Amino acid sequence: MNNDDAKPKFYESHYKELPYNPKLKDRAKELRKARNLPEVIFWNQVKREKFLGLDFHRQKIIGDYIVDFYCPELDLVVEIDGEIHKYKQEYDAKRDNYFRKLGLYVIHFKAVDIKYNLDNIMIDLVKFCKSIFEDMKFRID
Repeated sequence: MNNDDAKPKFYESHYKELPYNPKLKDRAKELRKARNLPEVIFWNQVKREKFLGLDFHRQKIIGDYIVDFYCPELDLVVEIDGEIHKYKQEYDAKRDNYFRKLGLYVIHFKAVDIKYNLDNIMIDLVKFCKSIFEDMKFRID
């Protein structure tokens, strides 16, 4: 059985159809190499399908934006927000709206919570992913 056969039929990712700005490729690569501690901590929880057997990508280009993490099976964007995001609420709202118009789900976690409250963050992520599973099942029924 290959991996595609193991996925439930309601996995209909938009991954290959997502807009992509090739001009951001080098920047995304730089960001993957950067050692942002909260992102490294989170990545260690989700890489190599460790989290619910889901595939996550780091610093994924979607349109003219680079998201922290993207899960193609769930069309899920995960953003880790540092202190600077307190001053970028309007910008973040614009990005989130763009992603939602593409049919993506978006969740934000505070960097400080990733560093000091990781267990609860992962519980919240499980709940969010389960709600996406339910939403996807509802859409195909």
